[in-house]
Amino acid sequence: MSAAAKPASESGAARTDGRTGQVIVASTRAATGVYTDRTGPVIDAWLHARGWLVLDRAVVADGEPVGDALAAAIEAGLDLVITTGGTGVSPTDQTPEQTLPLLDRQLPGIMEELRRRGTAATPLAVLSRGYAGIARGRTVVINLPGSTGGVRDGLAVLTEVLDHLIDQVRGADHAATPAAAHPAAAHDTTPPTAAPRKGTLPKDPRHGH
Repeated sequence: MSAAAKPASESGAARTDGRTGQVIVASTRAATGVYTDRTGPVIDAWLHARGWLVLDRAVVADGEPVGDALAAAIEAGLDLVITTGGTGVSPTDQTPEQTLPLLDRQLPGIMEELRRRGTAATPLAVLSRGYAGIARGRTVVINLPGSTGGVRDGLAVLTEVLDHLIDQVRGADHAATPAAAHPAAAHDTTPPTAAPRKGTLPKDPRHGH
């Protein structure tokens, strides 16, 4: 498929706030027709199910074509770009190197949690070098592995945080959690410290006064 950012068909459950996303598949073999991409359709389906307007999936060769496709998606002002593939340690795995220069801010917690969950299935998950972050103050970029298991782990993490993340990137306000509603506050049995009476100083236990 072309790396250009072009609208694909919309899901019947499209959101009214017009969130737009694109999947970029980093795989030289898939781009040349030697290998059938299996992870891109999984991510596309996940986005459609959440009501996103999903642009045509870009299947590109490893290396600079990944950076070019990312730059085009960011230039188009998309809300989200998810890459899959090229996050390992082989000589051709260059997705992190193509992604990092485009990010204004990183979101390391997302990738830390992805690797943590992945190690439950395979210790090799710690070798994933992907980044997550924000480009041009608007576009969230996420690097997922090229395996179906890694993609599912990544989507499970995003399911829990993506809506809030996009709202925050867009500048939406969010109400602070009231202290009384916080679980720790509900169980806090520490007695309040009495305020000193007017004209007196609080006792200093170090001097036995």
